[in-house]
Amino acid sequence: MVQIQSSVDINAPLEKVWNIASDLDAEPKFWKGTKEVRNISKQGNVVIREVTIAFKGSKCIQTVTLFPKEKIQAEFTKGIINGTKTIIITPKDGAIHLEAVWDMKLTGMMDVFTGMVKKHIQSGTEQALQSIKQEAER
Repeated sequence: MVQIQSSVDINAPLEKVWNIASDLDAEPKFWKGTKEVRNISKQGNVVIREVTIAFKGSKCIQTVTLFPKEKIQAEFTKGIINGTKTIIITPKDGAIHLEAVWDMKLTGMMDVFTGMVKKHIQSGTEQALQSIKQEAER
């Protein structure tokens, strides 16, 4: 498994940062590696969805669990990616610390490309956090 980590501090209220980060339907607006999302089911704070990612237009199934105003955990359960993406929201010194942590690898024969794809995911994660920061600080 490869771990990818990035974070940013945001000068905005917790509620506003949470509303932006937890808007699962808006994910393609912020995360350039996510091309499309289609919700399959929702039960309480758990959403099962199909995600089309930029890597060869591959489709993945995710189980996303929302922990209100604390974190969002997306577990890749089927498709080219195996692992998790966790978004952690922490109040810090009058601001909000937003962190993204990936623990993932590509599945099957694509596993050999995990290292190469890591750079793209790292870059995309940094860009997504900056986009969320800009939106929240408006």
